[in-house]
Amino acid sequence: MAFLNEDYLKLPGSYLFAEIARRVTHFKEENPEADIIRLGIGDVTRPLPQASIEAMHKAVDEMASSDTFRGYGPEQGYAFLVEKIIAHDYASRGIQLGTDEVFVSDGSKSDVANIQEIFSSDCTVAITDPVYPVYLDTNVMAGRTGTLQEDGRFANVTYLPCNAENNFIPSFPKERVDMIYLCCPNNPTGTTLSKSELKKWVDYAKANKSIILFDSAYESYIREADIPHSIYEIEGAKEVAIEFRSFSKTAGFTGTRCAYTVVPKELMAYTKSGEAHSLNPLWNRRHTTKFNGVPYIIQRGAEAIFSEAGQAQVQETIDYYMENARIIREGLQKIGLSVFGGVNAPYIWLKTPAGIDSWGFFDKLLNEANIVGTPGAGFGPSGEGYFRLTSFGTRENTIRAIERIQTRLKV
Repeated sequence: MAFLNEDYLKLPGSYLFAEIARRVTHFKEENPEADIIRLGIGDVTRPLPQASIEAMHKAVDEMASSDTFRGYGPEQGYAFLVEKIIAHDYASRGIQLGTDEVFVSDGSKSDVANIQEIFSSDCTVAITDPVYPVYLDTNVMAGRTGTLQEDGRFANVTYLPCNAENNFIPSFPKERVDMIYLCCPNNPTGTTLSKSELKKWVDYAKANKSIILFDSAYESYIREADIPHSIYEIEGAKEVAIEFRSFSKTAGFTGTRCAYTVVPKELMAYTKSGEAHSLNPLWNRRHTTKFNGVPYIIQRGAEAIFSEAGQAQVQETIDYYMENARIIREGLQKIGLSVFGGVNAPYIWLKTPAGIDSWGFFDKLLNEANIVGTPGAGFGPSGEGYFRLTSFGTRENTIRAIERIQTRLKV
């Protein structure tokens, strides 16, 4: 008989989003005239930059001629895009990378999920809590965890609580760990780590021969000077960190799909006998074996982002979302709610009013203001008592939502 991977059975169903959908559907059935505004969505609403549209149209035309047609491309990404990534995102900040250290992919979610395949199933894992669920779920699937406990935590996982009491800055694990997931700016809390705080994590990883898996998908939203855009701004980080970047939330590529991951050659992991091996060729082997590359047309669209016009258009989009974030943040503060994030990230993380848990606030917001957000408890145990709103909606809906919250919500 065929045996299944029983680690998949440890996972609960998609409880968070299934429950959100169930409650919204029930509400709409009972209130068919309600005008629901969704501020829980992690997707974007602004169109692709015009520079990308023009580049992709041109690339489509190229595919119509045998002289310029492209079939399979390099799995790691075309040189024209990789070189632009290095020049714009790294060399401009004094970071030197080789073209064989950047791997273009169809999304950071895929890379964050797949990267764990090159690590032993015996590796111990630390995650911040609350957390982007993919970090945890893929390690459950790989067999690195125990079962889900009554407190909402998986056994054999080190949770690093982040809350208002510690300014959302995770403490070091009490026992050493092998793999550490950090997201900065953070999803879902919208908070950040300063250069000095991130340096402590790099130093910890070096001292413990640990690997930092650094999700930098929202770096383009950073406004404050002391927040690093790349972990490689920290001395020694190339020896201990893999970095994930995406065009999804910066240039609207959520449906177009393009991202990249950086795996420096000096980054080492070890065999059980203690032999050091560079992770770069291992990731290259995995990447080229299981992935055929991002389409040429899409990569031309991504390349155009780095043009002068593309940069201006991307910045306009980011400014649009960050103005939405300001409207939400200040609007919530005016009615006395404790609000975090929304300064260097498109996410606003708020404390629910006293005596109301995350799901209770979800129901309250839906029933009283007809607004959908995301309960913090869905991101982990430490998310209980918090709630996430996003700034990815339209300006009109963002303004309307805050007006409703201020006039209808009883807090």
